[in-house]
Amino acid sequence: MIVVKVVYMYTPLCGTCQVASRMVDVLEQLLPSVTFERQDLNYVPDKAVEWCIESVPCLLIFQHDKLVQKIYAFHSVPYLYETLRKLAE
Repeated sequence: MIVVKVVYMYTPLCGTCQVASRMVDVLEQLLPSVTFERQDLNYVPDKAVEWCIESVPCLLIFQHDKLVQKIYAFHSVPYLYETLRKLAE
């Protein structure tokens, strides 16, 4: 079994982040085997540097604690669902 963890990076004043947050809420319900975490980028600037985050919102996808993908364009819930489902198989 592949262990997948998703870290959703955002800032509270970002309007796009607010929409993306609702998409992440849906993904959490659809993918119970995936661990989701949310981090306000304002409180973890060292992680932004470490992970080379270019903008928010951003989904960081980890497999076995290794960063394997970053998603900046939250096209749709089905797009994100399929991307994460494939990685979690």
